[in-house]
Amino acid sequence: MLNDRIARLLQERKPGHSLPRDFYVDEEIFRADMRAVFETDWLFACSVAEIPRPGDYVTMQIGDNPVVILRNRDGEVVAFHNSCRHRGSMICQKEQGRANRLVCPYHQWVYELDGTLINARQMPESFDKSTHSLAPVHVEVICGMVYVCISDQPPSLAAFRAGVTPYIAPHMPDRTKVAFSTTIVEEANWKLVIENNRECYHCAGNHPELLVTLVEFALPDDPLVAAQFQSLMDRSTARWDSLGLPHKPADGGTEFRCIRLPFNENCLSFTMDGGLACKKLVADFTEPDLGSVRMFRVPNNWNHFLSDHIIQFRVLPLSANRTAVKTTWLVHEDAVEGVDYDVERLTEVWIATNDEDRILAENNHRGILSKAYRPGPYAPSEFMLRNFADWYAGKMADHIGGPAARMAAE
Repeated sequence: MLNDRIARLLQERKPGHSLPRDFYVDEEIFRADMRAVFETDWLFACSVAEIPRPGDYVTMQIGDNPVVILRNRDGEVVAFHNSCRHRGSMICQKEQGRANRLVCPYHQWVYELDGTLINARQMPESFDKSTHSLAPVHVEVICGMVYVCISDQPPSLAAFRAGVTPYIAPHMPDRTKVAFSTTIVEEANWKLVIENNRECYHCAGNHPELLVTLVEFALPDDPLVAAQFQSLMDRSTARWDSLGLPHKPADGGTEFRCIRLPFNENCLSFTMDGGLACKKLVADFTEPDLGSVRMFRVPNNWNHFLSDHIIQFRVLPLSANRTAVKTTWLVHEDAVEGVDYDVERLTEVWIATNDEDRILAENNHRGILSKAYRPGPYAPSEFMLRNFADWYAGKMADHIGGPAARMAAE
């Protein structure tokens, strides 16, 4: 049985090491991932800036479950299973769009933006439309970031909300607009995509564009930090303290991470020369040297919140060896393209970095397919991978049930 095999793999797992091979490459375990992780937890869906007006919507695919997220007529963000209550056809078939009402293209059943069925042509008079509304999906909006959960009993987001809000709220993501968005498909397991993002051990050898500005170290008290970085950190934190901006690592356990770190000396943003990418700063900032708030939440989202723009990343698994990564760049809602920012300058660092990360993750996946693969030890700088592996093992243990499975995961 699959559950027995997962239990054995959890028992084989070495703490501080990468996961056993089948967790990365096996199709059956991938389907278990979808049930254990993506159908039970909160997932980042989009920014409110992507659906600014009533009727604006985005869609996402959570395993076998198509979901639509939209603004209703009252301006509230809502979400539904994107499946018609007639015979189940998918209603919204584009990645993003706008609709006055939701109309199923199969038999033209019509739904209001609150999910209620308002027209079902050719159905008998005895048919009760009120019992055929779209199935709702749980939604939480945190500082302009929309999270959805398709579980009937979603876990609490209270600790996450409380932990990240002081860092993110000053950047006012809800007062931004989309400058650019792109989605790439990586031929790699979703966990390898996340793991690659969770460490910068690989950065020096692979990300020349990113390291123009990005500080490699993930913790301000890292013993490997060079003396000049410590001086930069001290000066930066003094400035942020004077502005009332938090910067010390938030206590997110294995669920999330949030910290403000500086850019390299004399750098202000993710650009090829370290200068600002957008002249009009986000929120009401007047100080451009705010570093970057790095925020990550399992299982599918990381972000950078800067003085001049915001970058949001969304990961969605497609199969055991394919993963979609969507990147969205946000600027101040009043910023003017061609005047305040140039799209190529705004995006070129992370477009290059994303492609480099794609190659790394794909090569990693191909290497793990080898019969010679054995889980290897994490370096001290890969502590976030250790946290992620522990979190994932716990989710799988909970899924297969029983205290023995939980003990094996821990």
